[in-house]
Amino acid sequence: MPDRRVFLRTGLGAAAALAAGRRSGSAPAADRRAPRISSLAEAVRAREPRTIDALRTATHAPARLRPIAGGPSPSRRFGDLKQRFVFEYYPWYGASPWLHWDQWNREPPHDIAANYLPRLGPYDSADRAVVEQHARWIVESGVGAINLSWWGRDTREDHLVPLVLDVMRDHGLKVAFHLEPYADDHGYRFADDVLYLLRRYGEQRRWDALLLLENPGGRGGVSPVFKGFRTILPADYVDCQGVQRTMSDYTPDDVYARQFEQVRGRVRGDFEHLLLLSDSLDYIRAARSGFDGIAIYDNFIPPSAYDALAGRATEAGLLFSFNINPGFDQITPRDADLGECYAQPPVVPQGDGLDWSIESERERAARLSAARITESAEAALAVQSDPAFVNAATGFYLVYLTSFNEWHEGHMFEPMMDAAAIGAEERRFGYRNPAAGDYRLRVVSDALAPVLPVRKAASFIS
Repeated sequence: MPDRRVFLRTGLGAAAALAAGRRSGSAPAADRRAPRISSLAEAVRAREPRTIDALRTATHAPARLRPIAGGPSPSRRFGDLKQRFVFEYYPWYGASPWLHWDQWNREPPHDIAANYLPRLGPYDSADRAVVEQHARWIVESGVGAINLSWWGRDTREDHLVPLVLDVMRDHGLKVAFHLEPYADDHGYRFADDVLYLLRRYGEQRRWDALLLLENPGGRGGVSPVFKGFRTILPADYVDCQGVQRTMSDYTPDDVYARQFEQVRGRVRGDFEHLLLLSDSLDYIRAARSGFDGIAIYDNFIPPSAYDALAGRATEAGLLFSFNINPGFDQITPRDADLGECYAQPPVVPQGDGLDWSIESERERAARLSAARITESAEAALAVQSDPAFVNAATGFYLVYLTSFNEWHEGHMFEPMMDAAAIGAEERRFGYRNPAAGDYRLRVVSDALAPVLPVRKAASFIS
């Protein structure tokens, strides 16, 4: 586990490197193939004081004696507990033509845009058999829901929503939505998009698959939850060359606040709450914008910081969700013009000195990743139930797992191909697959076992 001083060098630096990956002067929100840069990463790049202070304070905070848990366990308090564990899920892969697997000048099927080969190969997200296998793996892990990456109306991802909903419903899984930066004015459309998703994929389907969180204790009432990406952004920033740039998809706080007031008014008679979550650590702006809470996507935040960050959220009256993750291992761009400010993010957890060409080193990386899963799970579960924090007091319990299948960034829980199964054509591209490609799902399943209801033993065999 990296210590807090190491994080200040690598975690903040990694977020800044991600932010630097954006082309100067371009409109990143319209290009989903560009590096996906969160609100948090943009704030770090802009040296936004409140975000930097929150991160530095959290990484230096002394360990707090956690009170002995009182009251009912999560499994007794929440009848829908499994559905409160949510995999981030990406339906953007294509095989005819190639979509995403060919990012940054890769040439599938042997040469793909990932450091690891999937057990299913470079698949198509429109293939029902693929989605069925994903659902089986998710069920076996114990997780009960997915957060579906959504890129606007009438896009390929939008057209695939019915397929994903049908399959997940058939396997007893629920689906929430992750509103992505599909256009520069995505923030201005946030509330309209929420209404569209509620109507089309909730009401018109008689609520057969949409994630609706039940009130704890059998009090009745349900609450849909929506998570946004690139929500709270700085209006401008200074790039690596000292040039001040305008953030093309900046949305003022009052624009969010007016939208959210209106949309909550529209659905007030239908739901207990309409839960809207931001990907920012700027607690003041998130609260001022009308978000109910924060749900951090970035895997650079060390789990040791979750406690202090949850305390900050509680002080601001914001709900929170910190993720379970295996780390981060993004592909290196090949022959891509990403601008002079691009810097390759480091591998997380600490992969300094790893020689990926050596089998024992790849196995060491897998052990580091497994340890990160266990550590982040323990930290995420602890803050969710801690009576000192707002979540326990208000009955909010939600844990995202980042991610099921974001292969470009290397934090997928979806099984990889076992190293021994990689063919000669693929080996020349230097994939980093470990001996047991399903280890991440096995580790997270074990980490969640103490909390989730008893379930059958997981096999993770396709």
